[in-house]
Amino acid sequence: MWPYHPDLLETPVPRYTSYPTAADFGELPTSALAQAIGEASGDISLYLHIPFCEKICFYCGCNTGAAGRRQRVASYLAALHAEIETVATLLPRDARVRRVAFGGGSPNAIEPAEFIDLVDALHRNFWLDKTEWSIELDPRSMDSVWGEAIAEAGVTRASMGVQTFAAHCQQAIGRVQDDQMICRSIDWLRSAGVTSLNFDLMYGLPGQTREDLAVSLSYTALLGADRIAVFGYAHVPHIVPRQKMIPADDLPGRDERFAMANQAFEYLTRKGYKEVGFDHFALPGDPMAEAARTGTLRRNFQGFTDDQSEVLIGLGSSAISGFPGLIAQNEKNNGRYRMMASQGLLTASVGITRSAEDQLRARVIEELLCKGRAALSPCLLLRHEEEFIPFLERGLMTLSGLDLSITPQGLPYARVIASKFDQFRAETKPQFSSAI
Repeated sequence: MWPYHPDLLETPVPRYTSYPTAADFGELPTSALAQAIGEASGDISLYLHIPFCEKICFYCGCNTGAAGRRQRVASYLAALHAEIETVATLLPRDARVRRVAFGGGSPNAIEPAEFIDLVDALHRNFWLDKTEWSIELDPRSMDSVWGEAIAEAGVTRASMGVQTFAAHCQQAIGRVQDDQMICRSIDWLRSAGVTSLNFDLMYGLPGQTREDLAVSLSYTALLGADRIAVFGYAHVPHIVPRQKMIPADDLPGRDERFAMANQAFEYLTRKGYKEVGFDHFALPGDPMAEAARTGTLRRNFQGFTDDQSEVLIGLGSSAISGFPGLIAQNEKNNGRYRMMASQGLLTASVGITRSAEDQLRARVIEELLCKGRAALSPCLLLRHEEEFIPFLERGLMTLSGLDLSITPQGLPYARVIASKFDQFRAETKPQFSSAI
């Protein structure tokens, strides 16, 4: 069992898919993104955001809306095609696209033919070199035609939003999907050539018990998921209004959440999954497990990744682009995004220029979350060494000279320890969720 120190988990902290985080973004001239794209070279990655779902789940904090209005979907996709062309004209000719990820929302909320049109547009406009393709999927809108489209595109990595197999929890979060629906989706994806399949699961859901979580974990392992992410539900209705549909009184308490996180970790590691951080897991032969083993694991806006590129260009409304010296986010409002992108304009107007100190802190935070250890600079150690005392005294971390390491007992506190290097956190902490 992990040691439980609730006082160390009281302060909400970011998930650190970037540093600085999106909560720290400010106004940014659109010329900044154009310049960063123009200076990119070598291997790069693309992320395409599809902000639509057939049904909206109560818990979801993503930028998404109902896909029922086909004219709006078609208008958005036309703008996305225009943005693809705009970015491609700015990108140097020696930039090679090695990764393409479709996320959302639910990319399969659009038509399979529309998805293939986007794939074709990427082939026409970018230099794709041994590219690996991945996609997020909602099993409720999955069918055999989508399986054929995924095979045609050459997608080998897919992630399904399963969340829970407990019917009463599904009802409470507005995501009802029976077991047969999940199994059919798996069959279509495996037949399409998907070799790395991820299940997203959640703990801390309304009405959820440890028995409910145990069933979801065992069924997920039985169905052969190559990767599993076990997220703690973040109840922030002041930020995500649709979460008001979930009564706070129905949610497991802090102590129970910790027990569930520990339960998931112990069960999956016993089943042979390699831990990737404290809430992600992968079978030993999966590229994610290999990255964790070899120390090449990274973290970007999609979470943990084996992607080594320093440049990620986000396409679509609210998509975030990351460069060593810059983070920029596209316009969140779909209407404004469509208007600007359709005119051949980049839409990013918020973000942050990353100073040398920001990049140093980003490296330390990423290494702590991905490797469990980091080499500090003397200045960072002097600024923060007093904050380490509670973690050192309780055996959650060690410090030898400038080398900081998180112990196995300290895994659930990794985000809290990493947050000590976040110079923005005092101003932004109310926007974040529980550390576990």
